[in-house]
Amino acid sequence: MTRVDIRAFIFDLDGTLVETERLKALSYAAAARELRPALSEDQVVDAFTEFVGQTRDDMARNLTARLGLEEAARARMAEFGAGEPWQVLSALRTRHYEGVLGDPDLLRGQRYPHNIELLHWARRHEFRTALCSMSHRTEIDRVLDALGLADCFEVIASVDDVARPKPDPEIDLLVARRLGLHPAECLVIEDSPPGVQAARGAGMAVIAVTTPLTRRQFRDHDLLDRRWVVDNPERLQAVVRERLEAST
Repeated sequence: MTRVDIRAFIFDLDGTLVETERLKALSYAAAARELRPALSEDQVVDAFTEFVGQTRDDMARNLTARLGLEEAARARMAEFGAGEPWQVLSALRTRHYEGVLGDPDLLRGQRYPHNIELLHWARRHEFRTALCSMSHRTEIDRVLDALGLADCFEVIASVDDVARPKPDPEIDLLVARRLGLHPAECLVIEDSPPGVQAARGAGMAVIAVTTPLTRRQFRDHDLLDRRWVVDNPERLQAVVRERLEAST
């Protein structure tokens, strides 16, 4: 096989640079319990982990079905101008998550320091850097501003830029085009199965830095060569160096 040098790092945002996935799970829990008070927070968070990495709409659809929220949501469709029951859950969740996005101190407290240090390491070593997220651009900008990372990326792509979300590789390929690079010249840093599947589908190298919300899925399923799955973030830079040295 021909060796291809990595020239760019593409970072996911939620669950990678900052643990907003946990904050999103809690916002869905608060919203779901408005519709079904008998649900526990843990029940909703456990269901969320099955779908982590999906778009907001897909998450709301899946949680509405999984948690049996259709009847209660249907009763409130007129209140939210919703055409489908899942849109009620999405609207309620957005209301709760807006409070999170409006609290920079809370967001800063959810940083993943090892992944952010890797971002700064990549920049110091003159790798190009990009962000590839299934969040909406307005949410991305608010989180990056809170973290002080707004100027760290040459390219930022969001769910607003693509027709097909992860695990489709469309967004990763879009970032490569905007960087003017071949996909094989990009190393993606992800936390979720859909993100890893998207990167692999794009023909990119990928490292999964797991979180408590995604670790079980990587252990239970053959999603990626275990060499490139990082459960202990203290090992991240060593794994990155190994990946940079490996041929593709």
